Amino acid sequence: MQYRPYGKMGFDVSLFGMGCMRLPRREKADGSVEIDREKAIEMIRYAADHGVNYFDTAYGYHRQMSESLVGEALDGGYRQRVHIATKQPFAVMKDKGEIRRNLEDTLKKLRTDYLDVYLIHNIQKKDWPGIQQMDVIGEFEKFKSEGLIRGIGFSYHGELPTFREILDYYPDWAMCQVQQNLLDVDREVTEEAIALAGQKGCALVIMEPLRGGGLASTPKDVARLYEQFPVKRSAAEWAFRHVYNYPQVSCILSGVTTMEQLKDNIEIFSKQDAAAGCMTPEEKDLLKKVKQAYESRVTIPCTGCEYCLPCPKGVAIPQIFQLYNQGMMFEAFDQPRRSYMFQRNAGHDQPNCVACGACEKKCPQHIEITRQLGLAHSKLDGWYE
Repeated sequence: MQYRPYGKMGFDVSLFGMGCMRLPRREKADGSVEIDREKAIEMIRYAADHGVNYFDTAYGYHRQMSESLVGEALDGGYRQRVHIATKQPFAVMKDKGEIRRNLEDTLKKLRTDYLDVYLIHNIQKKDWPGIQQMDVIGEFEKFKSEGLIRGIGFSYHGELPTFREILDYYPDWAMCQVQQNLLDVDREVTEEAIALAGQKGCALVIMEPLRGGGLASTPKDVARLYEQFPVKRSAAEWAFRHVYNYPQVSCILSGVTTMEQLKDNIEIFSKQDAAAGCMTPEEKDLLKKVKQAYESRVTIPCTGCEYCLPCPKGVAIPQIFQLYNQGMMFEAFDQPRRSYMFQRNAGHDQPNCVACGACEKKCPQHIEITRQLGLAHSKLDGWYE
């Protein structure tokens, strides 16, 4: 296993960190879904026994059951060998007392008396002023002074300006966690943010290196590009390679669901050339072509301009089209269906559309939105957990 320094924290972490958001699941008798406890524990312990020393979870993963499962799996001597990162979302921080109670509950679930790093989960631009006003970081600093946490971090999905503002606001961030992969080099926080985190000496953890597993899929045109290249690697390895090429990256999270995926990841991240600066100009050119091939598969020409919003019935039109296009891009719909489940649970899915046509009058792409929403729903509906 390859290891890298974890920012300024004084320890090294495995380049592959096990993400605990997509643990194996099983269906119960009533039709609901739960973590497959035995398989998940086996996988976490296998990872720890084979060089993985970084495990990432969060308050809300697997309907608030992930932390408990990770705690059970790492009990009995494993905890002392690994580093645990978990997160508290701003949405559950009702007041400062609640922030502490949530941490205390997390520590009990994880069966530990400290966290290696504690993150403010998924900071959104709209929430950032409230996080400052509540002085959430100040509360986390109290936890740090009490020895309950050893580092303060944050995770972020979004654009560069807000990321820069957050990173500049607090000088003692131990780490930041961002989405990056070979398709997102021009969006999310971009390559500039990767460089910025490195300049700050902040540990940088990458999430979604496979874009929800999509980049492990190879539609025919993508597969052809990989097959024609003289060096043979799996699609997953190419995607990981794009990320660990950056020297600023401390750890790359991969949410594994099967033992086969876990073993494959461990093998990839144990290779000698899983190193910063590993990619040749020819390899970089290949991945640019791969990116173009994936993006050419988008079928609903939505640009995400949001002129169609607000929908009077709350339908998340651009987000639904994005999920449909993602499924078509990768020829894989599991992750888009899971994401659509959250839109459905929030009442933002297609069945709420009353075909009023207001959105179509405002769409600069002249998309037949009502019809296309029905098409998207037919492909996206059906995921439950």
